[in-house]
Amino acid sequence: MRFGVHLPLADLGSGIPTGRELRGYVAEAAGLGFDTVAANDHLLWRRPWLDGLTALASVAGSAGGMTLATSIALPVVRHPVVLAKALASLTVLADGPVVAGLGPGSSADDYRAVGVPFEQRWGRFDEALRLVRALVRGEEGVDGEYFGGDGLRLAPLPATPPQVWFGSWGSDTRLRRMAGSADGWLASAYNTDPAGFAEARARLDGHLTEAGRDPATFPDAVATTWLYVTEDAAEARRVLVEVLAPLLGRDPDVLAARLPIGGRERCITLLDAYARAGARQVLLWPVRDPVRQVQVFAEEVRPAVSG
Repeated sequence: MRFGVHLPLADLGSGIPTGRELRGYVAEAAGLGFDTVAANDHLLWRRPWLDGLTALASVAGSAGGMTLATSIALPVVRHPVVLAKALASLTVLADGPVVAGLGPGSSADDYRAVGVPFEQRWGRFDEALRLVRALVRGEEGVDGEYFGGDGLRLAPLPATPPQVWFGSWGSDTRLRRMAGSADGWLASAYNTDPAGFAEARARLDGHLTEAGRDPATFPDAVATTWLYVTEDAAEARRVLVEVLAPLLGRDPDVLAARLPIGGRERCITLLDAYARAGARQVLLWPVRDPVRQVQVFAEEVRPAVSG
């Protein structure tokens, strides 16, 4: 099992990071052997939030050969043609590969901000994913119910197009629908656990087989895995209760069971369970002190995780 990192884009109590701090964080992660740097996407959220695509582009020069990933980007909110252009350009400019993780998003505020009905998000997303995937691969777009694209082609295009993954919490309808139209799956760490991941992956594998695709070649990652390694139980509890629970709208006890927040052994046990569940990659988001947290993880946790 491989590990990547999220860009710490949100103000979780320590302020918004500067460009210099983000580049230093990514350079440190690259030096420690993390192989992906990912950025989440919101226009509006419960905390101040940097634009994900802009932040990802700003650290590309520090990432070396790391994969740059959106985890996820919102083609309905941004418009699929606009997003496809940004992703193609990022791939042209990056030194390493790009993964375009796409999803409809779960925030009605993002949809209200651009005047798109939130209840239409899934129908619009299905159409948008197909259009983004076609455009970044150099194929002609086609008109749909929501988006025009007939005859449209983008240029320039990268020699190797970005893979287009989908983000899903594990709904069987979504797994079935995406099995024929995406290149990989992003699961959500705070909305599942290792057992839930394994069960959803088994269902996805069945849908891939039905679609004539080999499950063994279909990658996945457990994304937005909030991380805070500390032997101070009271501090770990404060992170869960005062920071993550209000941010995510989740019960802190549920989050405590799902996320690597706490002592070294607790973090190892959870990530071992994901390795046994077959997860290919986990993307970590340090809640505080991001540089120090990736150092501690690389030194004390990762060497003890099986797989």
